[in-house]
Amino acid sequence: MATTNIDVNKQNVVDLLKSGKDHPFIIPEYQRPYAWSDDEIITLFDDLWEFSIERTTSKSAKTYFLGSIVSFENDQGEKEIIDGQQRITSLFLLLRAVYTKLESEENKTKEIKNFISKIQPALWLEDELTGEVDKTKTLLRSEVATDQGNEILRRILETGQTEKDAKDNYSHNFNKFVELYENKAVDNAMHMFHFINALLNYSILLPISADNQDTALTIFSTLNNRGLPLSDADIFKSLIYKKLTAGEKKSFAHKWKELEAEASKHGETIQSLFNYHMFYLRACDGDVKTTTSGVRKYFTEKSKNRLKPEIIDTLADSLNLWKVIRSGEILANESWSENKDILKALDILVAYNNEFWKYPTIIYYNQHKDDPEFEGLFLKFLRKLCVLLVTRYLESPSISAVKGTILKLNAAIIKTPEPEFVAGFKADTSEEDAISLIVTPPRTMVRMLLKILAYDNQNQSELLPDKWEIEHIFPQKWDTSFFTLDSDETNKTLEHIGNKIPLEKPMNIRASNNYFDRKKEQYSKSAIAITQDFGKSNRVNWIPTDIKLRDKEITDQLTRLFAKWVDEYEPTPVPEVKPVPTPEQLEQIRQLRELGFI
Repeated sequence: MATTNIDVNKQNVVDLLKSGKDHPFIIPEYQRPYAWSDDEIITLFDDLWEFSIERTTSKSAKTYFLGSIVSFENDQGEKEIIDGQQRITSLFLLLRAVYTKLESEENKTKEIKNFISKIQPALWLEDELTGEVDKTKTLLRSEVATDQGNEILRRILETGQTEKDAKDNYSHNFNKFVELYENKAVDNAMHMFHFINALLNYSILLPISADNQDTALTIFSTLNNRGLPLSDADIFKSLIYKKLTAGEKKSFAHKWKELEAEASKHGETIQSLFNYHMFYLRACDGDVKTTTSGVRKYFTEKSKNRLKPEIIDTLADSLNLWKVIRSGEILANESWSENKDILKALDILVAYNNEFWKYPTIIYYNQHKDDPEFEGLFLKFLRKLCVLLVTRYLESPSISAVKGTILKLNAAIIKTPEPEFVAGFKADTSEEDAISLIVTPPRTMVRMLLKILAYDNQNQSELLPDKWEIEHIFPQKWDTSFFTLDSDETNKTLEHIGNKIPLEKPMNIRASNNYFDRKKEQYSKSAIAITQDFGKSNRVNWIPTDIKLRDKEITDQLTRLFAKWVDEYEPTPVPEVKPVPTPEQLEQIRQLRELGFI
């Protein structure tokens, strides 16, 4: 088993930043852009200011902890920052702002000269013989792939100046630090030296240095509680970016940033798109193993070369499916995206309890979307997939019950738009058991079943509203004095599928625990057709007997519907075409007949 080396050594700000002369700090390509705003900048400055005051008035205020910095030493001997890039970048900007103000003083006191000499080696490389600094050689460099400000940061650290009217975060935050410094200097000029001293010598960081990237990422994921940890996609971005020419890098960075924004807009991430694409590639390779490596290991597997620049376009194309599913977007030249039956089938699948509906769906779309018959084939496929997922989950409500089947289906989809797969209850599931499974489904399956029932209503032309809840027609909390019913029997039937309908959240709140005749007014206002039907009903009461009758109606309805969806999917048999005999074969046949052999 390989050993992992981790170095943890508490350091003050000036000592930590000075260590960059031997191992420069690098914000790598896969990191996210610098994003600290006024809130974080002002908080950092004010906290340090308050600490510096406490140090001069109280013996208890010895050090101020700024947090941890997680890094690893790359092949070039640089410290790649895995965690703490926002903090360390801001500290460099703050020190540059302080240095700029000190350097601009005409009367350079001993204190000013002292702090200038302390700050210089924390920002720039020094000549070993003369001690002079080269301001073009900063100890921090950003290479973030999607950040256009990398050059701006370098210029600010070198010159201590920003472009007029600059809007980027580096310029804004540098100017904010200058402003905060100047405001404090006006009010309390003498205390500024105590502030600088506290910042350099008594503000503490905890650098955690790992011997490789994977270890550093693991440490980061464990420690991080301030936001999203680096994803595998961030690493992939870096690996692709490094292989590109200067011209290609700009285009790639633009595409990545655009895809990131588009994915987020539609409830996805680039990370999830890579995950879906992994299952597509696995299907293309015929890989049906149920135990596989993670996404990062899959895409970085040596000799496979799966991370090509054009993958960004492939992911963008696959996002189109999720634009339709998540946002109801209509795609140009893709008529299926307006097909209400397809949209209903997809909406049913969204209610499934785990992610395994997504993989065959995206694989089918990616592989067959250009087929002239795609629209009809896709609808049939989605409906049969619904039947497969519902029945398997009812029989065994776990991922393992369907995982192997789905992986085999994924591979079959690559070969044909009409892959063979068995849907419906298993042969050894009796009719009685099947009925029982539908009547008392797991809670996680109820929404999916109600969607199927709702969309089977011929008056349900539109998709169900986004926010609806499961309404218990006979209330969960019922007054035993109002109904003279057997409590045990009634309580058993409350969670039956026959006692549940979909209802918009505001109406569900108003319906509350009222009884059927009082709820009908809310039901009749619903945009959901099956719920409207209950509102228009002549019924006055709804009791356990009615629940059981509806249980029977629903099981019959779903049994018929599932059979229809399975049957309509079955590939049309291709008639056998008998080969036409050649003239030579016809002559042989004539001769054999004359001889009496045939």
